Formats: sequence, C-alpha cells, structure tokens
Amino acid sequence: MKYGIVAFPSKKLQDLANSYRKRYDPHYSLIPPHLTLKNPVEATDEEIRQIAEKLAKTSEQHEPFTLRAYKISSFQPVNNVIYMKVDNTPELLTLHNALHTEEFGGAPEFSFVPHITIAQKLSDDEHSDVYESLRMAGVNHEETIDRFHLLYQLENGSWTVYETFRLGKESQ
Repeated sequence: MKYGIVAFPSKKLQDLANSYRKRYDPHYSLIPPHLTLKNPVEATDEEIRQIAEKLAKTSEQHEPFTLRAYKISSFQPVNNVIYMKVDNTPELLTLHNALHTEEFGGAPEFSFVPHITIAQKLSDDEHSDVYESLRMAGVNHEETIDRFHLLYQLENGSWTVYETFRLGKESQ
C-alpha cells in the first residue's frame, strides 16, 4: 500500500486552494489541499505500524511551525504545476529533514520546495493563461500548523488519514 506524510492547512486556506483546484487540478477529489512533507512510499501493514511508532516520537521532538503562503509560483519548465509557495521556515525544514533520515527511507528524491498545489496537468497554453491570472490574484496567508498526518491511498486513488501526529511534547 502507498503511504505519504502531509500537513493540512486551515479550512480558510483549503477553501481558497479548492476554489482553483476544482477547475485546474484533476486530483481535486482525491485529496484535500495539503503541504507534502514526504512523498508516497510503498509499505506493508507491519512496516507502516513501525513507521507510525517512529513518527509519534518524531512529532514529540518538533514544534509547531508557521505556514506562510505568500505567492503563486510554478514548476515550469519542469512541469505545468501551479502552486501556492510556502515559506521554508527553520521549523518546517527541520521536520522535513527528520522525515528523510535512513529511519524513514533516506534522502528525498527532489529538493524540498514547500508548496500547496492548486493546478496541474495543464497544457502549455492553459498553464500560461491560468498562471498569469492566478499570479495577479496572489495569496497572503499565515497560520500555525500543529500536526501532520500519515495518509494511505485507497484503491480508487483517493487518500485518507491513517494516523495524526501532534507536534511538540506538550500536545501528546
């Protein structure tokens, strides 16, 4: 089964992201707007129980972080994904790095670019038009994230929460 680790923003930011995603993201119905902390990996039921135990310990060692979405950006020319860029705070980077140790399968495949996807799988022309209009609309949102989630993928491609982990010792 496939598993991933994400942080979900507040309903306010999810509603804003979904106002774009429902038109421009074919994954809209599969997962709510999120900040990916660890890309999906395959794991057995036993492996995921062990990973969940390690994640509980990891969550205690990391404090809540500020999620600040401050501009609309794109991964073009690599791909036609448009996203809300999230400030890479020291707390967020430390958590991300902790989730990419040997204990959790090693280094990430790509450089960490914190973001919330709002459009993907667009043609070049669509990307150009949508990107310009969304950039002008902009985004300026800040909130505190105090938990992250271990998700698993269902047979229909949608994702659901396996377990939630609160950040910081006091929250356990």
